[in-house]
Amino acid sequence: MEVLRRSSVFAAEIMDAFDRSPTDKELVAQAKALGREFVHARLLRAGLAWSAPERAAPAPGGRLAEVCAVLLRLGDELELIRPSVYRNVARQLNISLQSETVVTDAFLAVASQIFSGGITWGKVVSLYSVAAGLAIDCVRQAQPAMVHALVDCLGEFVRKTLAPWLRRRGGWQRELAEASVLLLSPPWSQHGSTPRSASRLQRE
Repeated sequence: MEVLRRSSVFAAEIMDAFDRSPTDKELVAQAKALGREFVHARLLRAGLAWSAPERAAPAPGGRLAEVCAVLLRLGDELELIRPSVYRNVARQLNISLQSETVVTDAFLAVASQIFSGGITWGKVVSLYSVAAGLAIDCVRQAQPAMVHALVDCLGEFVRKTLAPWLRRRGGWQRELAEASVLLLSPPWSQHGSTPRSASRLQRE
């Protein structure tokens, strides 16, 4: 009961931060909360289970739920373009999933490479998709504890690299609300080319 109470208080604090200009600490907390929801959704889609004691499911219609829904849909768009990029991530990186240090170091290396040319929303969404792909590999290899480490690692990367950018743009809710407009474009052209909304997203 105490864990549930703390989770409820934590979720309330996160949603309160969505209603005003967030601090860096709040942006990181939001990034991790979104990471847990994003990973959880991708694991469910893959038919896998994962329990996070600190995870409190966002209330339907709440700020966190709205932001997460947009993030997931944008992830769907990117994964339609190059699905192989976000599958079997550990194999692509040629890493063992037996060491938390190896997994988190590999994730941070990929994250640094993604943002080496600057920050865009397409790259932020890609970061979450990579984390989710790696989390799926961990759970499939009976290493669910690695998922918690990945979420923490994601939050640390946001703190060091993305928090100032997010703060200047008004935080997660404002930016993703604008990015969600891109989803109004048809998901693909008649000739099956790259989804137009995702193509634009990569440049934003």
